[in-house]
Amino acid sequence: MNEATARIDHFLHTDPRDVGCEQAMEMLHVYVDLVAAGGNAQARYPGMAAHLRACGPCAQDFEGLLAAVGG
Repeated sequence: MNEATARIDHFLHTDPRDVGCEQAMEMLHVYVDLVAAGGNAQARYPGMAAHLRACGPCAQDFEGLLAAVGG
């Protein structure tokens, strides 16, 4: 496998724990509340953390909601 192919494979790799946009939006407020309270949201909800790492729009929603609650 050449370097370009390896980079494309890495880019296209998805985390099997990723919950997807629909479920992420359903539980975003719970995740934000936990982060704002200082909890370890990544450990408690690894699928949500995986999704936020992979999905720019959902990550932006997370950051915006976290800022709105003062976290």
